[in-house]
Amino acid sequence: MSSEQQRESMSFDVVIVGAGPAGLSAACRLKQLANENDVSLSVCVIEKGAEVGSHILSGALFEHKALDELFPDWERMEAPLHTAVSDDKFCYLTNEFNYIAVAEPLVPETLQNIGNFVISLGNFCRWLGQQAEALGVEIFPGFPANKILYNSQGMVAGVITKDMGRDKQGEQKIAFEPGIELHAKYTIFAEGSRGHLGKQLIEQFHLDHGKQPQHYALGLKELWEIPPEHHKPGHVIHGVGWPLSQTGTNGGSFLYHLENNQVAVGLIVDLNYHNPYLSPFDEFQQLKHHPLFSQHLAGGHRIAYGARAITKGGLSSLPRQQFPGGVLVGCDAGTLNMAKIKGSHTGMKSGMIAAEAVFHEFKQGLHQTTPGYDKIFNDSWLFEELHESRNFGAEIHRFGTLIGGTLASIEQKWFRKSFKWSLKDDKPDHECLEPISDHQPIEYPKPDGQLSFDKLSSVFLSGTQHEENQPCHLHLTDCAIPINLHLERFDEPSQRYCPAGVYEIIEKEGKPAFQINAANCVHCKTCDIKDPSQNITWVPPEGGGGPNYPNM
Repeated sequence: MSSEQQRESMSFDVVIVGAGPAGLSAACRLKQLANENDVSLSVCVIEKGAEVGSHILSGALFEHKALDELFPDWERMEAPLHTAVSDDKFCYLTNEFNYIAVAEPLVPETLQNIGNFVISLGNFCRWLGQQAEALGVEIFPGFPANKILYNSQGMVAGVITKDMGRDKQGEQKIAFEPGIELHAKYTIFAEGSRGHLGKQLIEQFHLDHGKQPQHYALGLKELWEIPPEHHKPGHVIHGVGWPLSQTGTNGGSFLYHLENNQVAVGLIVDLNYHNPYLSPFDEFQQLKHHPLFSQHLAGGHRIAYGARAITKGGLSSLPRQQFPGGVLVGCDAGTLNMAKIKGSHTGMKSGMIAAEAVFHEFKQGLHQTTPGYDKIFNDSWLFEELHESRNFGAEIHRFGTLIGGTLASIEQKWFRKSFKWSLKDDKPDHECLEPISDHQPIEYPKPDGQLSFDKLSSVFLSGTQHEENQPCHLHLTDCAIPINLHLERFDEPSQRYCPAGVYEIIEKEGKPAFQINAANCVHCKTCDIKDPSQNITWVPPEGGGGPNYPNM
């Protein structure tokens, strides 16, 4: 009997894919609405990580606007918002030694953070998960959604989870367990940036028709424990310029003082960069030697590392989020507000709007219709935020960090409510890479083991683990492309853009060969985004595999 015939099935009113801020907020809001209206509603959340929060990575500065709506008494409920921003600095790094602090009156209001909190988004999602379960939501960690279920009319009808216990050839092992069919009247997809099912839904229902291409960045982050005498809870630094300015690459850096003598430091690299020799990981390691950052890390030690793609195209790239049988929310759609460099509160709000739209269908006695998300979204503060910041990313992409950033700052500071034009950014990130003949190799300094480190020791700190004997979850459309096309033209850029050492060029029988070290993968999705031929497709590995972030 085939695994398809053996599959167990479960039925719910709503299935939510992904236990991040958007998915968990949707789950909580659905149960709140059901309880307020005395309606019985079964809600299930599935999460590919081994536990809620284990795959969550963000800076993170948190604006509590959406949380105020979802749980107005969150302080009494002991939400893990403990460290308010106390000092906020924005700097331009002119070179490897110097920087200019931007005067506060010149910093747009959207980039000012007094009133926000420095948090661990992973711990916040763990708390949200507890609230969801207390409301009656069923949460199943370790169950990645693998396929979308459609009914006979072509409407989304749920998902199928990943098979467990297949070997590298895809054959069943002794402990094989087929994935489960989760049938739903409505399905909310909240997979995070570049969700593999979200990609399919956008294509299936033409959700991006008339929109500019989506744009992405790669965020790299480390968590450090520093001496108590250096710790300044709530101290926040944002930077632009060096080292990315050396190659004309857009992005920015950050350093946040959390609680418990911990500091988060990171670099965000826009994935529209041109130089195939650029390594985001090595740019990050270089950044930490700048005095603006090194003075905060001196005498400390790293305790965690991770990386994750960020969906940052904004309103001009935001696909239609509703479709027959479901909704696409959060970073799976692209609700991040780039002018604020924040996506948690907007992701939460998109999940809450999805819950309201879906619940409205239930109240009408309807199943697998197209929820009216757009109407609620267009009347919300979320739409207003994204509309006011719609040009921010395009201005920087088209005119560079210095000029574009200045234009974006002027618009956000004085004209964001009156500016009528929408600036387009029509070139997809994967088409931006230029051939090696146009560039010189970049010689990065060797890591010193004190401030800078290599990829493998960093991946170790991410807690990444995968079952070795399973099918590779990084699919090549054409196995010949990396060597026959990319090696000569781009020196196979995956060996540099991947922040986890997954891709290598090795010698095999005297010839170059492409090797995939899938066990190293931290699920950042950069390869799925930046590959110049769109030859790599990321799909989830077996449930529970991947990073295990403690409090990132």
